[in-house]
Amino acid sequence: MISSFALFVFWLSVLLMFHSYLLYPVLLKVFSVGKKENQIIFTKADELPEVFILLSVFNEQKVIREKLESIFNTSYPLEKLKVYIGSDNSTDRTNEIVTAFAAKYAQITFIAFPQRTGKPGIINNLVYRIEEAPNSLLLPTDANVFFAPETIFELVKHFKNPTIGLVAANVLNKEVQKDGISFQEKSYIQREKHVKYLEGLNWGTMMGAFGACYALRATEWKTIPANYIVDDFYLSMNVLKNGKQSITELKSLCYEDVSNEVEVEFNRKARIQAGNFQNLSSFWQLLFRFNAVSFCFVSHKVIRWVGPLFMLLAYVANICLLQVSQFYVFSFVVQNLLLLSPAIDWLFKKMGLHLILLRFASYFYTMNFALVLGFINYMKGIKTNTWSPTKRSI
Repeated sequence: MISSFALFVFWLSVLLMFHSYLLYPVLLKVFSVGKKENQIIFTKADELPEVFILLSVFNEQKVIREKLESIFNTSYPLEKLKVYIGSDNSTDRTNEIVTAFAAKYAQITFIAFPQRTGKPGIINNLVYRIEEAPNSLLLPTDANVFFAPETIFELVKHFKNPTIGLVAANVLNKEVQKDGISFQEKSYIQREKHVKYLEGLNWGTMMGAFGACYALRATEWKTIPANYIVDDFYLSMNVLKNGKQSITELKSLCYEDVSNEVEVEFNRKARIQAGNFQNLSSFWQLLFRFNAVSFCFVSHKVIRWVGPLFMLLAYVANICLLQVSQFYVFSFVVQNLLLLSPAIDWLFKKMGLHLILLRFASYFYTMNFALVLGFINYMKGIKTNTWSPTKRSI
């Protein structure tokens, strides 16, 4: 009886993880055969909508000048563009640099907030100050993400289709280094981006825009709740909840660096995981619609969020199955080696050895440990959503 139950738990856990990380992307690719991207688009000859760029900054003096230059080096009509910037009590030269740009460009509205609020609070405040034009769009973005000249237009063009509520940009990562995790992080981001593109192509159910750059209809805006961390996912899911489509536009290019230090990325993933469970508490009802949104939400997000639990269940069940066959002895050895991969990778790194496959295993397990910490932090209660800029590769 115990062996039967252990078999069920082991294989259920393994198959769910297999589905989310391996089978689900393959299914998306199969389903996408013959599908066409949105064809109802604006052309540059059309009357284009007004775009409000939203930028929350905190101590971004290293990148804010290049960011603003990339915004105003756009092919989008400047008379249709307004930039709202909120400084979250920056203590470096950020405010000085933005003020100088605001004197040069009338499109900039700059507010220097006197105390830390956190990105969602800043964005909420900026949106409240906007006097919306009919059919206007909001474009939240990050200071360390640089636009190409066509970035804004390629996002905006899809909003001629009234069924589309949100469009995400194609964020490309520039620098990778072999001595850290930037290669693994870049690979993960590229794979995630491809999965999200296929979700949007198949059903318009892209599971969460990358907060670095995306656009949504002003009418789809919903105030981000206090102390919410992952605001981009909250706004994306609200669009889907309202019956609108969410897609990715691969031609809307922008560029950012990726983190290289495992400690930095571990803390960021733990923070995001706490925010993931905040969002699950807001959108769990979507799991029971039994439609494309439900399928993507479970397959792409929820299984991964609770992935550490499935890994633990598989491990415990495996112990109960050691006497059943040699296969479970082998699988138990493999699980232990994988669990030790972060420590093994750390030792190899100290010796100057950087093994790509080992680092992928180490990266996967380290980030799942971060998910556990994030869940613990969520259970303790999120008291603040203030942040500091993530340290990147360069």
